[in-house]
Amino acid sequence: MSPTRPGRLIASTSAAAAVLLGVSLGAVPAALADTTTPVISEVYGGGGNSGAELRNDFVELGNPTGGAVSLDGWSVQYLPASPSPNTRVQVTELGGEVGAGEHYLVRQAAGSGGSVELPAPDATGGANMSASAGAVLLVRGTDPVTCRTAATCAEDGDVVDIVGYGDAVVHENAPAPRLSNTTSASRDADLTDTGDNAADLTAGAPTPANTAGETPGGGDGGGDGPEEPVEPGDLRVHDVQGTTRTSPHVGQQVTGLPGVVTAVNAFGGARGFWFQDTEGDGDPRTSEALFVFTGSTTPDVAVGDEVLAAGRVSEYRPSSGAQTITQLSQARWTVLSSGNAVPGSVLLDGDAIPEAYAPEPGGDVSGLTLEPQAYALDFWAAHEHMLVRVEDAPVVGATDDYEALWVTTKPEQNPTVNGGTRYGSYDQPNSGRVKIESLLDRARHPFPDANVGDTLAGVTEGPVYYSQYGGYLVRATTLGEHVSGGLERTGVRDAERYEVSVATYNVENLGGRADQAKYDELASGIVESLNSPDIIGLEEIQDNTGPTDDGVVDADVTLDRLVAAVEARGGPSYEWRQISPQDKQDGGQPGGNIRNAFLFDPARVRFVDREGGDATTAVEVVEGRRGAELSVSPGRIDPENEAWESSRKPLVGHFRALNRDVYVVTNHFNSKGGDQSLHGVNQPPERGSETQRHAQAELVRGFAEELLAVDPQANLVVMGDLNDFQFSRTLEILTVDGPLDNPMADLPEGERYNYVYDGNSQALDHILVSQAIAGRVDYGIARLNSEFHDQVSDHDPQVLWLDVRRGTPPGRP
Repeated sequence: MSPTRPGRLIASTSAAAAVLLGVSLGAVPAALADTTTPVISEVYGGGGNSGAELRNDFVELGNPTGGAVSLDGWSVQYLPASPSPNTRVQVTELGGEVGAGEHYLVRQAAGSGGSVELPAPDATGGANMSASAGAVLLVRGTDPVTCRTAATCAEDGDVVDIVGYGDAVVHENAPAPRLSNTTSASRDADLTDTGDNAADLTAGAPTPANTAGETPGGGDGGGDGPEEPVEPGDLRVHDVQGTTRTSPHVGQQVTGLPGVVTAVNAFGGARGFWFQDTEGDGDPRTSEALFVFTGSTTPDVAVGDEVLAAGRVSEYRPSSGAQTITQLSQARWTVLSSGNAVPGSVLLDGDAIPEAYAPEPGGDVSGLTLEPQAYALDFWAAHEHMLVRVEDAPVVGATDDYEALWVTTKPEQNPTVNGGTRYGSYDQPNSGRVKIESLLDRARHPFPDANVGDTLAGVTEGPVYYSQYGGYLVRATTLGEHVSGGLERTGVRDAERYEVSVATYNVENLGGRADQAKYDELASGIVESLNSPDIIGLEEIQDNTGPTDDGVVDADVTLDRLVAAVEARGGPSYEWRQISPQDKQDGGQPGGNIRNAFLFDPARVRFVDREGGDATTAVEVVEGRRGAELSVSPGRIDPENEAWESSRKPLVGHFRALNRDVYVVTNHFNSKGGDQSLHGVNQPPERGSETQRHAQAELVRGFAEELLAVDPQANLVVMGDLNDFQFSRTLEILTVDGPLDNPMADLPEGERYNYVYDGNSQALDHILVSQAIAGRVDYGIARLNSEFHDQVSDHDPQVLWLDVRRGTPPGRP
């Protein structure tokens, strides 16, 4: 629970006091303003209605604090004027940050009328807001609020601000005025917030603005922007860009910047054009290009146009912790001539980008003078918006769902067996990786469906841009020819008759309502590529209704459908075991209730059931007639320990296979969500999520040590999506400092991966074994998903074969 906003506390306390004194409470008293958080600065629900100019409803936030505030994980939520207990709250998730004194624009539903587009939104939702009366809540979190009155919403510590308008039941003290199709409710320029909507917000013409400062019509040279430039000004592009990541002229109006248009973004909500100075200053630290942001309006320019540009210099940060993008907003420009040659592009060959990735001051690098010949991130910042090119570029990250792929300019840099780039340590982020997106019309120039090992033959060229997803990238105006490398899916060998085969597979949010095609594809992989292992640990099994948040937690439909699909493909009639989590307590997709589960082949394996395992009961090791036994099977490791908060709990099972006891723990450790990115503004990046994984690894190690104390020769397998690398502290806790061995270490370096992220082939999934059986196991990875554009999961499954001919003698019958 987030800290309670002072205003919320005072309001609820006053309400309670009034009830105790028998006072009739017509409205919640005014709350004190909280100047440490953003506020809702404007609301408008008449978008697209009769008489409205704007096409969309919107909510605008303002930041009255003295610094930037991250909105990652926050939301804007809408309630109708008179909500009932069954009213569905409309939630819009937020992201990025809002700077001091800036506004943040949330676009909502569009009506059938209106002729004016909002400026490019910072977040987009689908709330169909009432033009006259309703309530908007700014919430620290994304779960729908459960409050339906002013008093109960005031008591919710996650509610940061409320604006009720018209006759809305939910409001602060008294609602803002009733609105219309042509009026919004907005705060004053100081964002005054006394905790009284009626006093703080007034009705007037809508005035939406986004974080870049754009207003309606301001992106195409209209609005409050500068005059059209008619002659060169005192500054050039390199003056605006400066020698650091942040422009020395940020927030200022500049005019008469000369250059030639090199690319146009004519699609989406962040349209604009790039232009580049043809002369330059010869300083390798200063970029010679800029992006002119025009919002949802396609600019009326063409590649080769010579322009003079004017506008407000802004630094757009796409998310908290990301680098900023220097750009012109509220811009005007004059086209002087057309058909000019564009500046030559910079060739990104093996020597162009430095090997070292980034300076490491231990914090924000924004103010550091760029050293483009020393660091890769500085190289990219010094070439921001400039034309660059790669030639005959090997693909190291397959085409994703958003039509982007990764290539490398350094194919010799930590190569994998299939032509990827291996992430081998925190000191090897692989500076040769380059993300490619396209500016071409996809109807005429479809983006290639590429796999790792393919090539973009010839020239791929375009301006340098930046995204929170992957960092610096090339927005291609020319795409090389896609040449297949012939990569084929490869499975693993079959088990020998004296081996027990154990597999782990993250099936990526498999819910009971998933398409049958996903079940069929997973089943084909299990039967044909994994050769139907005796035991399978599954991660990311969702409940019977998948991401629908309806209180359902059981997963029998999900698992039965997978078993049926396997059997339909000639596989065994698997049985399954799992423990349903408590609703919304194990993280993952909201409503999905992901958990770990076991499949096992009853023709080869018997599951040793011991009743009593549930979501909150901890499994313990006890001495039994055959040796080590589990108090419950299946069971969970210390499930109420805070280390598992909002995270999947390990599932432990006791199996008997080929007359041997085999103990298996399948895991899905805390995700890396929230970690600072490799390409972010903070260097070296902090990996905050690993603290929880370290605590989780300690608990799993403790269970392993408890089991091995009872039976030092136990056949113990600990596996799953550990969400960390083989060289991480998480794995060290289990192996170097713990009782387990990682057979992945015996593979050639170029094969130590099962996941590809941002062009880095890496290992997040592992199968570990007790030291006593390390010499009796074989291990392999099936290359089915991570390197292919058409993947059923983003993880590759792995199989371990345990030789039972030696070691622990057969148990007594």
